[in-house]
Amino acid sequence: MLQTSNYSLVLSLQFLLLSYDLFVNSFSELLRAAPVIQLVLFIIQDIAVLFNIIIIFLMFFTTFVFQAGLVNLLFHKFKGTIILTAVYFALSISLHVWVMNLRWKNSNRFVWTDGLQTLFVFQRLAAVVYCYFYKRTAVRLGDPRFYQDSLWLRKKFMQVQR
Repeated sequence: MLQTSNYSLVLSLQFLLLSYDLFVNSFSELLRAAPVIQLVLFIIQDIAVLFNIIIIFLMFFTTFVFQAGLVNLLFHKFKGTIILTAVYFALSISLHVWVMNLRWKNSNRFVWTDGLQTLFVFQRLAAVVYCYFYKRTAVRLGDPRFYQDSLWLRKKFMQVQR
């Protein structure tokens, strides 16, 4: 079970990783002249999103709801965040690969194809929605109902039993 002190530490780590993601999305284009630095920032950003995925699933696994066998309830309640995180992760990796392929050899040239620009816009829009839903999910998982036996949980369990 996630204790209050551990929860605040995990939540702080998640917000730190989200802040780094926001930082890279905001300022990575300023480092176009230094492709190696941009590549390192992109790799760390993708690893940070992957860590956020791992952390959110670990938080799911520590809930009493999960341990009671109500995985469907957790998935139903948070499926938007799970799907959106996967889509954002795929869009980010796609954008990073495409940008680095176009700019690696000639970083001084300004290259923006129509497809790259479209992917850029979708990735940035997904980043905003991802941050909102991820923060909302991380805070909602702090609800004590998920970590203890309660009347709410018993009602949900009875509904599943029927």
